[in-house]
Amino acid sequence: MTTHSPQGFGYRARRTFTRLLVFLVILGLGGGVVFLLGQLNARTFTVVQENGELVVMKGRALPTGAAAYRPGDARLADAYAPLPLEGQDVTLLTQQKFTDRDDLDRALFPLLETLARPRIASGEPAKVERGLYYLRRAEKLSGITEEQRRSLQSMLTDVAFYQARQKLEDARRLVSEGLAQLKLAAETENRHARAANQMLSTVGPTARDLEEALRRAVHTESAPDNSPVAPAPRQPAPSPAGDTSATPPSAAPTSDAGTAP
Repeated sequence: MTTHSPQGFGYRARRTFTRLLVFLVILGLGGGVVFLLGQLNARTFTVVQENGELVVMKGRALPTGAAAYRPGDARLADAYAPLPLEGQDVTLLTQQKFTDRDDLDRALFPLLETLARPRIASGEPAKVERGLYYLRRAEKLSGITEEQRRSLQSMLTDVAFYQARQKLEDARRLVSEGLAQLKLAAETENRHARAANQMLSTVGPTARDLEEALRRAVHTESAPDNSPVAPAPRQPAPSPAGDTSATPPSAAPTSDAGTAP
């Protein structure tokens, strides 16, 4: 007599289908996790130091990996281009990750400020120009805070002053050189001597006054005020309570003062 096994074809088919379904569910969940990790990594920014420059990296659309950030927009490309560090230590910055570009902007601004501020304060044209380069980079960071924007505006104001002073100095030098060349042409026997003399007669006094005014503006009036500050007047110390040495106020005379009882 033939006995039927409880694990017949139908049972084995159901078990195989269940295993396949579980495998597909696990595979789908795994694929979903990989996709989400890739999306998260694609929105992650980091920075690395390469050849004395700070390079902004953006995650790939994979669970791991990153590449140098190369945005298509020209303004963004300028903002996140490799940044010369000029010896600045960025160890802490390279250890951070940023899941938002605004967070990256706020982290980059202190570095740009540190690079720009001493160069602007130096007052030397070449250094001021270098400091302005870092400020222009900072201007392109759209995610900085309001406080950082105020600090940026303050530094730009300082740059405007130094640039204005330099342009006035350049103008003074050009006026001085122009007068010297006119004088040379006027004192030499040549076909321009007469015209040079006429020009000197016409603009010479005014040009000399302008040169002197520019000299005062640049070298005297724009110099920092180093005059000593007068100390504030000292306030008299209050008399301690119960001090008998203090002179009591005199009593007003009465109408019957000196009258015998």
